[in-house]
Amino acid sequence: MNFRVPLATALLIALPAFCQADKAGCKDHPLLPTRMPGYVIVDCKTEEFGRFEFWTLNPREKVPMEGKFTFISYRIADRKNEPSAVAIVRNFEQAILKAGGKILNIRPDWWVNGKILKDGQEAWVQAERGNGTIWLRVVEKKGMAQYIVADAAAMGGDLKNTGHVAVYGIYFETNKSEVKPDSKPALEEIAKLLKTDPALKLKVVGHTDMSGSVESNMKLSQARAEAVVQVLVSQHGVAASRLKGYGVGPLAPVASNDTEEGKAKNRRVELVKE
Repeated sequence: MNFRVPLATALLIALPAFCQADKAGCKDHPLLPTRMPGYVIVDCKTEEFGRFEFWTLNPREKVPMEGKFTFISYRIADRKNEPSAVAIVRNFEQAILKAGGKILNIRPDWWVNGKILKDGQEAWVQAERGNGTIWLRVVEKKGMAQYIVADAAAMGGDLKNTGHVAVYGIYFETNKSEVKPDSKPALEEIAKLLKTDPALKLKVVGHTDMSGSVESNMKLSQARAEAVVQVLVSQHGVAASRLKGYGVGPLAPVASNDTEEGKAKNRRVELVKE
């Protein structure tokens, strides 16, 4: 029997191997902007705050990292041209090194991961080879944006038990002391705390991380503390006699300044009970 396939059908069968395009909305990660030849992106996902457990050479041990999480899935259009697993892993190894990173763990026939420090931002990268597929995962380390602010009752409890409470919902521009508008929920809770306890007086203490000189950070933290006091007085009806601003700069850290997460924890306003 002689079966003839219409020309149009034959073209449709052949096209996917040669004309595949990346999935809409997907692109290479900026830290690794090039890819293995012949591969297209078939899936991707980005989470502003996610988590991935990076592999080690001990299958029972993994290193969890949190931050901006990116997942990219690559697939080769024609598997006849698929590189060997070693070639893929070695290419990603060199890409990580070229980006200024260092290799943490590697299985040359399967996967590689490493750490890249660029412009003060730490990122962890893992590339894994599958059958006709490459999976890339990147975590750009950062602290989670804190949207839920401790309420007045919780602040009051900490003040009673420890004499102080850290408030992370008060925001400033980098190297500036003006209080940003999105600080309002936290400031409202502080005002509510003071109204609930008319006898309460507070020291408002500004803290910074270790970036820059100690002298400049001392001045910045003092200015920020005074700005918080001013907003509470002028916009939330708190008597000026109940508040006093102080700045201690980077001198009372609660975490290491060697990481972005630690710096974020050190940049804070604390309330101290008089």
